[in-house]
Amino acid sequence: MAVEKVYTKPKCLLPLSSGFCPGCLHSLATKLIAEAIDELGVAEKVVNVLPVGCSTMNSLYWKLDMVTSAHGRAPAVATGIKRCRPDALVFAYQGDGDLASIGLSEVMMAANRGEHITIFFANNSTYGMTGGQLAPTTLVGQKATTAPRGRNPETEGYPTDMCALLNVFKAPSFIARCALNSVSGVREAKRAIKRAFQHQLDGDAFSFVELMTNCPTNWGMAPLDTLKFMEENTLKQFPVGVLRDRKGEEQE
Repeated sequence: MAVEKVYTKPKCLLPLSSGFCPGCLHSLATKLIAEAIDELGVAEKVVNVLPVGCSTMNSLYWKLDMVTSAHGRAPAVATGIKRCRPDALVFAYQGDGDLASIGLSEVMMAANRGEHITIFFANNSTYGMTGGQLAPTTLVGQKATTAPRGRNPETEGYPTDMCALLNVFKAPSFIARCALNSVSGVREAKRAIKRAFQHQLDGDAFSFVELMTNCPTNWGMAPLDTLKFMEENTLKQFPVGVLRDRKGEEQE
């Protein structure tokens, strides 16, 4: 009896096993972005910018043209590439330590200028690659190697909401936050990723998608427990939804 084939691995994703930590949702985000590129049929025109962090591992998995950048500088490098190659589909995939801390100025200025690039922001509320230090997105009370008693607003401040921060600027065309801890969330994330790419393909300004992820290793939890933690804690601090969609506004 023939078995129906229900899933085909994206052509722009190399046939390798994931090297991300077991249960880490970076691997799922990697796949969703690759699927979106395949479905849009734009792999030949993509240039991906990878900064420093766990996201750098995607240099092993995506079959795309890539450029690496210094820590936090991916939006600046992406801006330069897009201005030199306006026909290219340029995107960066960054973690929260990279984008919201070291590269905060870079992403804010790119958004304010309305650069015609797309940024995917993986938020797992920790510095994943470097050992679990406090990140700008670490929750109040959540422990980190540099906040062993948990984040205290009086000494470390409050979590940074990057979607809300970028939504202050007039230029961006698409800003959304999605969560990868449920089937429905994954579906919404896939739609948002494609939507963000489409904005750039149509010549619109800056597009930004925040992907809420986990970090079983640095959270010190089993993978399934991290999904529950996200639902009960992380997503209350960072609610999902589309904050801005200029295309949607035009259609209304």
